[in-house]
Amino acid sequence: MTSTQADTSAAGPKGYVSADLYAQVQQFYARQMGLIDDGKPDEWAGTFTEDAVFEEAGRLKEPVRGREAIRLSSRARQERLERDGIDFRHWLSMLDVSPQDDGSLRARTYALAMRTPRGGALDVFASVVCHDHLVAVDGVWQVRHRNLSHDGSPQD
Repeated sequence: MTSTQADTSAAGPKGYVSADLYAQVQQFYARQMGLIDDGKPDEWAGTFTEDAVFEEAGRLKEPVRGREAIRLSSRARQERLERDGIDFRHWLSMLDVSPQDDGSLRARTYALAMRTPRGGALDVFASVVCHDHLVAVDGVWQVRHRNLSHDGSPQD
């Protein structure tokens, strides 16, 4: 097993991962989303591989490529949220995890992005489907490729 592989040998029926591995992936997402929601863009960017690709829903530009570019983009977003006095939260559910032959994982989740102006009412900003390619780097899960698509888009 290399540093970019994980032990998926305890998988259940074909196409499923073990309950332990499933829980690991759930914990990864809880930690990752907590970092961005708590205003820690540098730590959040650290959950992506050095060569990661991030394709954001509705983004007209090219995907964000590389951990450093992801870091800079998330810092700018955090600065805008702070300047505008907005709390932002992510809610992920319906996690599906599929093992790959190389030890990596494909994960699919539904995500709600919510924003609340300080002192204001909650606004569900977006509903997206998140497709991730996860790899283990030195025993820690990281995102190699993330693709977000709005509900109802042709990708889903």
